Amino acid sequence: MAKHGKKYLEAAAKIDGTRNYDPREAIKLVKETSTTKFDSTVEVHIRLGVDPRHADQQVRDVVVLPHGLGKTVRVLVFAQGDGAALARQAGADYVADDDEIIGKIQSGWTDFDVAIATPDMMGKVGRLGRVLGPRGLMPNPKAGTVIPAEDIPRVVNEAKAGRVEFRVDKTANLHVPIGKVSFDEKKLYENLAALMEAVKKAKPASAKGTYIRRITLTSTMAPGIKVDPAASQSMELPE
Repeated sequence: MAKHGKKYLEAAAKIDGTRNYDPREAIKLVKETSTTKFDSTVEVHIRLGVDPRHADQQVRDVVVLPHGLGKTVRVLVFAQGDGAALARQAGADYVADDDEIIGKIQSGWTDFDVAIATPDMMGKVGRLGRVLGPRGLMPNPKAGTVIPAEDIPRVVNEAKAGRVEFRVDKTANLHVPIGKVSFDEKKLYENLAALMEAVKKAKPASAKGTYIRRITLTSTMAPGIKVDPAASQSMELPE
């Protein structure tokens, strides 16, 4: 069993491990129990009642968090011609409209957080799957990152504003960041509410029984706080 330091143990002592907290209480606690000197990321871990081995029980979507993630999001766009011009106007950090950046990525360069592509570029982008796939950076129509050129400004702006993709893993869990410990409680609450609404909407039609089974809120290197699944599904969305 891993040995925890004094700060972790002091933080853990503030949490009742047998209790499912109301979302507002859980957010207050996650701020109180952060032990790092840096501004920790607040994450939500959600156990779903789905079987990810079945294609019709995949859970994958995106959510635009109303208060973003508290970090600079670097966006790369694969596009040519008008699409490349729109990407530059929208403030994309990198525009791959020739083979130079594609060559860099083939060599292992991935100094960006989100990749967006127009359909006509997917032939070239497909060759980068070995590099982009394992890092979760591969553009995908289901995630809304393979788009017509006219949608590039909207998607680039959303990505920079706090557009987060979530996807169920092999163990039927979602792991999603919702901001920083330095955010005030209202911002974290509203980001969590937006995420829970998106997760509910992404429920597969074939999922049986209880869909949202367990929710844990945590910050980097801090103990987890269990959140009441029922209360989290009736949170007030921001106006």
